[in-house]
Amino acid sequence: MRITDWPDSERPREKLLSQGPGSLSDAELLAIFLRTGIPGRNAVDLARDLLAQHGGLRKLLGLSRQEFCRSPGLGTAKYAQLQAVLEMARRHLGENLKRGDVMSQPETVRRFLQSQLRDQPFEIFACLYLDNRHRVIEFRELFRGTIDQAAVHPREVVRNAIACNAAAVIFCHNHPSGIAEPSAADEVITCQLVQALALISVRVLDHLIVGDGICVSLAERGLLPAVCPPAGETHRG
Repeated sequence: MRITDWPDSERPREKLLSQGPGSLSDAELLAIFLRTGIPGRNAVDLARDLLAQHGGLRKLLGLSRQEFCRSPGLGTAKYAQLQAVLEMARRHLGENLKRGDVMSQPETVRRFLQSQLRDQPFEIFACLYLDNRHRVIEFRELFRGTIDQAAVHPREVVRNAIACNAAAVIFCHNHPSGIAEPSAADEVITCQLVQALALISVRVLDHLIVGDGICVSLAERGLLPAVCPPAGETHRG
């Protein structure tokens, strides 16, 4: 049955307008994005098929261009449209983060960092540079590694802090395995970075590890050091 033949209360677009986006299922939200179906399948049916085929909305949205375009009803134009939507969502979170003291909005910080790092297939070490009122100056990706380690150079972190005129920082990196538990090596590099930044009077407020659906704070775990060994280059495992 065509969606236009459904009662108004059941059509995804009309339902969104009358009840809000939170009332829609993943398939209904995806159907609005798709707009049209394929022969024999309306947009909602096609959306359900795609979600079942790829194991859910998150995995579908994380497909490579080649994988995405292989699915029926999808193609390069839809892929470009989707990437634009996802980037707008990330920028929206970034704009929200710039409103005031980040220490007063820890959940917004977590959501932003997860949107940037969670689904990356390799490890990324990044930093939020903050002013003396803990407002965001800039988010910078600093280092990329293999699937299980990234080389982190304290001198580069310090150089970027000076370039941003930062008074404080929040470090973050992802674990592609999805397990967000901090390793001993994570604690070591945090110590080295705290020590290096102390030389230029820049405070380290936290180091967050992004996993699958979770973001672990070293500060909340009591693992953010005050006194550390001399800084130097190392590798995180």
